[in-house]
Amino acid sequence: MTALKDWNVLPANLPVPQDDGAARHLQGYRLPSVPLAATDGSRIDLSKLKGRVVVYVYPRTGRPGEPNLEGWDAIPGARGCTPQSCGFRDHFAELKALGVAHLFGLSTQDTDYQREAAERLHLPFSILSDHDLALTRAINLPTFEAGGMTLLKRMALVIDDDVVTKVFYPVFPPDQNAAEVIDWLRGGSA
Repeated sequence: MTALKDWNVLPANLPVPQDDGAARHLQGYRLPSVPLAATDGSRIDLSKLKGRVVVYVYPRTGRPGEPNLEGWDAIPGARGCTPQSCGFRDHFAELKALGVAHLFGLSTQDTDYQREAAERLHLPFSILSDHDLALTRAINLPTFEAGGMTLLKRMALVIDDDVVTKVFYPVFPPDQNAAEVIDWLRGGSA
């Protein structure tokens, strides 16, 4: 395990994830009913939400002062969960103004772990836990293994009334994901 000095700064020369095709099936996918625990204490079923929903998906957040997983920075697309979350936090009002009714983060970490990150990062939205991999298995989300854990590959989904209308995959650099979603919402070329 290697120590990490600043979770908010992406190191230079991170390996860039390549599109392995593992998310292509999600475009146009109608979500099944899979309630997920949220950091605000509620249970969220993405298939029941009305309006436009944005869900950014990430492998796992770390905690300041705790070591990173061995080899984490060498895994394409693994590093950058805190910068990705902060990007969505910083663009929250803009996303809402562009018609996003609901914004969530999603990882396979348990809710207590996620709650610490949501509070520390002052996120104005909930993070959803797929700790038991129910949603991951139901819609075949792309995963990888690290540190004995099954983790989600980084992506963002735009969902309109339970149908995935846009998939951002792979996402790199992670700190630009929110801006990429905003560009698409404005009719850009993302």
